[in-house]
Amino acid sequence: MASPRLETYCCPNRDAATQLVMDFQPEVFCGVCIGSASISLLLTILQLLPKKGQSPRKMPKASSSSTILLLISICDILGGLGMIFRSSVWLGFPGFIANISVVNGTDVWPSTFCVGSAMWIQLLYSAGFWWLFCYAVDSYLVVRRSAGLSTIVLYHMMTWGLAVMLCVEGIALLYYPSLSSCENGLEHAIPHYITTYVPLLLVLVANPILFRRTVSAVASLLKGRQGIYTENERRLGTGIQIRFFKIMLVFVICWSSNIINETLLFYLEMQPDINEMPLKNIRTAALITWIIMGVLNPMQGFLFTLAFYGWTGWRVDLKWRKREIPWESMSSSTAGENAYPAPVNYQSNIHDSKKISTTDSQQTDEAISMLSEGNTSSDERLTRSSPIYQGW
Repeated sequence: MASPRLETYCCPNRDAATQLVMDFQPEVFCGVCIGSASISLLLTILQLLPKKGQSPRKMPKASSSSTILLLISICDILGGLGMIFRSSVWLGFPGFIANISVVNGTDVWPSTFCVGSAMWIQLLYSAGFWWLFCYAVDSYLVVRRSAGLSTIVLYHMMTWGLAVMLCVEGIALLYYPSLSSCENGLEHAIPHYITTYVPLLLVLVANPILFRRTVSAVASLLKGRQGIYTENERRLGTGIQIRFFKIMLVFVICWSSNIINETLLFYLEMQPDINEMPLKNIRTAALITWIIMGVLNPMQGFLFTLAFYGWTGWRVDLKWRKREIPWESMSSSTAGENAYPAPVNYQSNIHDSKKISTTDSQQTDEAISMLSEGNTSSDERLTRSSPIYQGW
């Protein structure tokens, strides 16, 4: 799972609250992490693979939504691989991990592995948080017709730049001036926890606001398209709203336990002795949420694919299909153009004016199509039956 406690555990003089959760059934905890991450990894890949009998999802050329959704899944997959590798080493080489607790040890590889694996997990999940924020921003901008594939470069710069900067800054402040002296005071730990939870809290606060404004903008577009708000258009707007709700529901389910756990552990850290009897219930709650984190954090990847695309099925199509080039149709059309001169069309100006008048409606259709990408076939039939698609 992804928690700043992983980096804190790399300090030989770690605090008592971190020692409490890391020493609680470590074999069971690592096994839970491996099992949850492995199941999520396999199901996420299964969701993303092409299926038999299904046509590929078609996206508007000016949309970057499908790219962002794919990058979120990739971050979850790589983060899950980091959890599996880290937990496997902890289970397979307990003596290797035990050397982390040695303050003046000469073997630097245990600490290097501890820091490196923790940074890998934190960086990728932090990047996934930033990509999820970019998805909310992109959805709003596309509806406002202010985004396209060109903005994906800005999203890359913001996401990876902020994720790397915050991760490196938090780790540098935690381990300054060395591993042996980290966690000596709150001035080391608090900046690290802030840089870890900033993107998570940003998604919790900003994404619902952006999603709500996007849904309102979609309703305005649908009303302005025909001047009326039909039942099909109302259902289409409701479908987009439900999709946003599913995304936030998955995020809250997977990461609310982290916030609760950190709150409980910080409260324990402020106590003179965390082993006192009055604190027994708090210690128990912290240990329970610690195990829950090991289950829910890795499952985010699979649950997000369900929120993005729905269940895509088991029938995987691994055949490579060669794309056929319609040479005959091209040659016949070319021959037809060369054989006969083009007739004079006196109504071309009328058709041109109609094309210009439908430009805005086509842009609206593209924006709605981007937001409804990944819905089930029934949603697609509903979308295409809507008056917004009648002019296509």
